[in-house]
Amino acid sequence: MNALESTSTRPYLIRALYDWCTDNGLTPYVAVLVDDTVQVPREYVKNGEIVLNISFDATSSLKLGNEFIEFKARFAGSAREIMVPVSRVIAIYARENGQGMAFPVPVSSGAGEEVPKGSPLSSVPAAGAHGEGDPKVVQLVTPEPPISDDGPDGEPPRPPSGPRPALKRVK
Repeated sequence: MNALESTSTRPYLIRALYDWCTDNGLTPYVAVLVDDTVQVPREYVKNGEIVLNISFDATSSLKLGNEFIEFKARFAGSAREIMVPVSRVIAIYARENGQGMAFPVPVSSGAGEEVPKGSPLSSVPAAGAHGEGDPKVVQLVTPEPPISDDGPDGEPPRPPSGPRPALKRVK
């Protein structure tokens, strides 16, 4: 079996990060690029994306399959059936600390679908966007504060306030 015949790693990585979040008492969120194949409450979609809490407490009958993520959840008190193709998941991360993984934005076979302008993921390249045949995995990382010597009075330096997560390409 060659690389072209193998299955996508995306569903396996989603399940692994879901397990990591739940094992560590964190709340797993998935960011989804919405199109006609995604079954979510459209009134909560912003800029063509929706973020869903997929924790045990927020869902019922959660199935993290190789093709779809399916569950029931309440939105404004009303139970809704949610079905998301795994290929439309663009990130999975922990709500509490932002650690997780972002995936290449899906490329539609139609007329050049794009991530909406102003979207936080508009700077993430689509699979094969750099002329390469295979898509790259993009990982969400929090920048580490720089290592430096102690301050002038022997006090340790203060870390920068509020580091924000950044996307890092993993090759």
